[in-house]
Amino acid sequence: MTLVDIEVGLRRQRGTLDLQDIVESAAAFLEGAQARDIIRWAAATFGDRLCLTSSMSDALLIDLVSRVKPGVDVLFIDTGYHFAETIGTRDAVRQVYDVNVIDVSPSRTVEEQERDLGPRLFGRNPDLCCYLRKVEPLNRALEPYLAWVSGIRRDESPTRAGTKVVEWDAKRQMVKVNPIAAWTQEDVDNYISDNGVLINPLHYDGYPSIGCAPCTRQVAEGEDPRSGRWAGLGKVECGIHL
Repeated sequence: MTLVDIEVGLRRQRGTLDLQDIVESAAAFLEGAQARDIIRWAAATFGDRLCLTSSMSDALLIDLVSRVKPGVDVLFIDTGYHFAETIGTRDAVRQVYDVNVIDVSPSRTVEEQERDLGPRLFGRNPDLCCYLRKVEPLNRALEPYLAWVSGIRRDESPTRAGTKVVEWDAKRQMVKVNPIAAWTQEDVDNYISDNGVLINPLHYDGYPSIGCAPCTRQVAEGEDPRSGRWAGLGKVECGIHL
């Protein structure tokens, strides 16, 4: 059976086939497939009800998906706390890639959040801050879609080690596609170099993992790349992928 076979079979059954059944079949079939083939399957299966998310740490996923599905919707959560370099990377992506970047905003501005919940919520209750400024806005933005593409990888942290290339996102009742789940950091670096992919300039200044400015610090050589995120707070995920 080829990728085309599974695409055709799934598309014929979509009127009666539950999305969770699609996930189960695709996860088994596509494990070990090339990232671009996984994306081709997702684009063929979900069409315009497919989007991707990007933190604008780099444009690797954007480059991969836009080669298969030009004009794809890219959701960028503008938390109000981003580094200027991250906003600049988003603006550059709009100019360079054939994608539709959609800015997703929290329901409250930073000023409104500080008025209602007090200053520096990110230091006092980072889980709540991440929920209000990342998780809840993304949940709203994903509602029109059947599936979303994520760039998470198994080697990034213990919480991501079991990631499948296609998963059922039970929290959002939709399909989650992780085409580079099996990639290593070396794979990422090679793809970026070979394809001239845009990356956030903070990577050159000791920030291998980039989030909101108040909760991201530089990482020394030899440290865990994600150790600069929420340093000292006992937190390893913002909640989007949990």
